[in-house]
Amino acid sequence: MRRHVSTILALLLLTSLSIQAQNLATELADYNLAWTTQSKNSSESMPCGGGDVGLNVWVEKGEVLFYVARSGTFDENNALLKLGRVRLKLTPNPFEGQSFKQELVLQDGYVKISGANGQLSAQVNVWVDVFKPVVHLEVASNQKLSAEASYETWRFEDHVPKGKENNANSYKWAPQGDVRTFQDSVLFQNQGVVFYHQNRPQTVFDVVVRQQGLEAIKPQLFNPLQNLIFGGALQGNNMTPAGTTNGQYLDTRYKGWKIKSQAPAKSHAIALVLNTAKTGSVAQWQASLQQIIKPASANSKAARQRTLAWWHDYWNRSFVFIDPGQKAANTPRWQAGRNYQLFRYMLGCNAFGEYPTKFNGGLFTYDPSRVDSTLKFTPDFRNWGGGTHTAQNQRLVYWPMLKSGDADLMRPQFTFYQQLLRNAELRSETYWHHPGACFTEQLENFGLPNPAEYGWKRPADFDKGMEYNAWLEYEWDTVLEFCLMMLETERYAGQDATAYLPFIESCLTFFDQHYQYLARQRGAKALDGAGHLVFYPSSGAETYKMAYNSTSTTAALHTVLTRLLELPPSYLTEQKRKDWTAMLSRIPPLNFRSVDGHPMLAPAKLWERVNNTESPQLYPVYPWGLYGLGKAGLDTARNTYLYDTDVQKFRSHIGWKQHNIFAARLGLTQEAAELTVKKLQDSSRRFPAFWGPGFDWTPDHNWGGSGMIGLQEMLLQTDGRKIYLLPAWPKEWNVHFKLHAPYQTTIEAVVKNGKVQELKVLPETRRKDVEIMLK
Repeated sequence: MRRHVSTILALLLLTSLSIQAQNLATELADYNLAWTTQSKNSSESMPCGGGDVGLNVWVEKGEVLFYVARSGTFDENNALLKLGRVRLKLTPNPFEGQSFKQELVLQDGYVKISGANGQLSAQVNVWVDVFKPVVHLEVASNQKLSAEASYETWRFEDHVPKGKENNANSYKWAPQGDVRTFQDSVLFQNQGVVFYHQNRPQTVFDVVVRQQGLEAIKPQLFNPLQNLIFGGALQGNNMTPAGTTNGQYLDTRYKGWKIKSQAPAKSHAIALVLNTAKTGSVAQWQASLQQIIKPASANSKAARQRTLAWWHDYWNRSFVFIDPGQKAANTPRWQAGRNYQLFRYMLGCNAFGEYPTKFNGGLFTYDPSRVDSTLKFTPDFRNWGGGTHTAQNQRLVYWPMLKSGDADLMRPQFTFYQQLLRNAELRSETYWHHPGACFTEQLENFGLPNPAEYGWKRPADFDKGMEYNAWLEYEWDTVLEFCLMMLETERYAGQDATAYLPFIESCLTFFDQHYQYLARQRGAKALDGAGHLVFYPSSGAETYKMAYNSTSTTAALHTVLTRLLELPPSYLTEQKRKDWTAMLSRIPPLNFRSVDGHPMLAPAKLWERVNNTESPQLYPVYPWGLYGLGKAGLDTARNTYLYDTDVQKFRSHIGWKQHNIFAARLGLTQEAAELTVKKLQDSSRRFPAFWGPGFDWTPDHNWGGSGMIGLQEMLLQTDGRKIYLLPAWPKEWNVHFKLHAPYQTTIEAVVKNGKVQELKVLPETRRKDVEIMLK
């Protein structure tokens, strides 16, 4: 009897889970994007991807096209090059008739293209293997047809970028000598097309090392550009080489290598297999390419099932559906929910990248003249560089992954910093002779400052460790946000933080050592009269310059040190706990001022000028969490948001602006809703989550990331073990969501007509920590 009851309970649980999965699939399907007309050009493309590969897919004049991008494909100039463009043409052509549809199927992570021309109908599925760098095109038709696929590249010859075109590489506005994008190698091989870019021995890394006086330690420095080869192969079942072609797409000349089906058939399978490797030998690169090709060819069905399972799990672990079951594409708040999901899809396409998703377009940039008509450059272009890392922007791409349950997607960002740790420490040891990792803003993927931002026209006696740049000087604290992210993965996802401790501790050591070093340059004492570090000069983001005790820096160090000391006892020795407790006691207090009788947070104790339009006086609210709902000083923080004249002047939803997040954290529901909806409403592009360019580029990923964060904070906030549910949620908005909280907790709720109708808390023991704040 007991076994019979257990069986019944198990069946009921499986039935319940099946119903939940069906409901999720139905709600998610409402967010699928479907177009019934073909695209005019690449700017009307649709993202598709998986693993670390991103495609821009569109159908133009009856032909299927897609750009191919992959994490880590950096050339000699540190531009993030695309791997090329693929064009598919079917004969007879099903896409020349009256019936057409292109759909992004979110649940399964692929693009489905269908069309009918008279009695002929066909479907093309475009999907990317999540676990192998392989792009699949699957053609199925009701009549036999021929398939022709071509690999197209604009790098069939050397190209010298001029003027603003160098903004795509590390030289930016200050190219040195002969800067050129070298041609790729392309050839027919094994009934397909093989293509690759092999970096030359001399790269921008060598130029930067020489510029910054580090040649003596050059052999010790990590160099990601050396011996790098990237490319792939285009091939298909029963396909054979069919010659070359050439032409011009928009502003760029190209050459194409074609393969064609040997006989008409009702189905065709074409694969683009990619390979990126650090090897000095093309032969070795080709051998490793074959190791990817062989299993990919033999196990495509199994790969498809694994990929589908990954995407299904991805969507099941977190979601936000606003007004579920009431699809209304013209409603701004429904758009916000849909576009949240679309952007999370784009982030999922670089789950396993060697490098993080870049804020300035990720894997989904396209022809630049369709962003700015004056920039008639190749599809490789993006503003603000390819291998250049701008932490102030990158952080907004990665913060939302904690509450969406995607801590595993944060690893590429963390690995990026871990690889650069020793280079950052060597900078401090070489320039200032003290320990600690110094990470500047506008950082190259080899850990040194961007050469243009570092400055070529520098005074001879200017500190070689400093960027000679009015916006970036003394801006070192952005790395602390990634330190906190690393610590938070331990709380949210239960990940072991041991591997991150050397990085976090070295970053903290830099601030302790360097500001004592600077104080001793000015006078006899390393600390102020109260025994605190003196953060001068410091910087409040790029905005409040030559600051004294920048609020963003003091808040950052207070929070990171506190969280470090809150780790379980096994992480730190007793001596280290004493050392970090002592440093915490040396962090100066935050700064305050009064405007029209309203006490508020100040950007710093003093500052000399205002350079940009950020609001770091509110960073103690977000990301540092020192002020907010349930905490002391809420009125002071709200006054800062409401009455600080700079905050008022700078407030916006554009790009990296995070005023929507501040408003949500402060429980200002109307302001949070208004700004977040503006952030997440449809872009001006055909694909609604291709925001930008804002202050950066299109698609603007820090625009999307800050929108995600704002929506999450409206739904769920935490303070220690406390969970605040719906702290800034308009009562007239219906929602079904699932988000993650610290201590491996998930919260799923259905809110309808101003009431929480369903609430699931896992583990159930955490339910007692939930406070519903919907008013």
